[in-house]
Amino acid sequence: MLLDTKQERIDLMRVLLWSLLMFLTWTDSLKAELVKEMIRVPEGQWVPFVKENNGQKPIYIKSFFVDPYPVTNQEFLEFVKKHSKWQKNEVSKLFADENYLKHWERPLKIGKDVSKNSPVSNVSWFAAQAFCKSKEKTLPNTDQWEYMAQIEEKKSQKAKEALRARILEWYSKPTQSHLPNVGSTSKNSLGIHDLFGLVWEWTFDFNTVLVTGESREDSSLNRGLFCGSGSLSSQDKENYPAFMRYALRSSLQGRSCVKNLGFRCVKTIGEKL
Repeated sequence: MLLDTKQERIDLMRVLLWSLLMFLTWTDSLKAELVKEMIRVPEGQWVPFVKENNGQKPIYIKSFFVDPYPVTNQEFLEFVKKHSKWQKNEVSKLFADENYLKHWERPLKIGKDVSKNSPVSNVSWFAAQAFCKSKEKTLPNTDQWEYMAQIEEKKSQKAKEALRARILEWYSKPTQSHLPNVGSTSKNSLGIHDLFGLVWEWTFDFNTVLVTGESREDSSLNRGLFCGSGSLSSQDKENYPAFMRYALRSSLQGRSCVKNLGFRCVKTIGEKL
C-alpha cells in the first residue's frame, strides 16, 4: 500500500510505535510474572566445604532467584509433551540411562500410583538442564545450592546442629517407593521448600567436585576428600551432610537417573530472559 500523504505516514508510524509499546509492556509483564513465582536469594558469602591446600577463602554469591519447590511430575510431563525428544521412548541413550522416568506408566502418562505433585525423579542432568532452559532458567551451580543449604545454619549453633541432625536422619532412611508431594517437608526462612527431606537435587556443575580449585582445567583430583583423610580436606569436619552430598555428586554421570534425585531451577538477577 502506497502512502499518498505525509499525514498518512505519520499515522502509520504512530500505530507501529503503539504496537511496539504494547509488545514491550506484555514482555515486561511476562518477565515480572516469572520472577514473582520465584524466591530471591540475597547476595552473601559462604566458605566451600572442600578446602584447598592453602586454605579456602569465602566465595561471594550474587543474588539470584530460585524456584520455591522442586520440579514436579506434572511440570515435567508438560515439558516432554512439548519436547518429544525427552520422552522416555525417544530420549537418546547418550543423555539418559535405562532408568529414565522408569516410575511413569507410559511416555505421556505418569500413572495412578505416582502423584503428579510429587517431585520428578529418575531424570538425567541433561534432561533437567533442558527443562530449566525451556523456562529460560538453569540448574543452580553447587555454590548456589550449598549457599541456600547453609542459610539456616547461620542463625545459631543450636539451629545448625538441629538442622544437620534432621538431614542425617533423612539421609539414613531408604527412599520411599512413592515420593510425597512437594511442599510436604520443611521450608527455610526465605520460603524455599524441600531442600532436605524429599529428594537429592542436581547442580549444574555436579561433576567438578573432585577437581582441585587450582586445576579446574586439568584432571587433577582432590582425592583426599574421599579417602581416610577426607575430614582433613574439608572446612567443617562435622558437616557430614555436606560430605554426603559431595560424595553423591562425585558418583554421578550426566546420564544418570536415580529414583531419589530431582532438581529445581534458578535465574541469575540481571540475566537476560
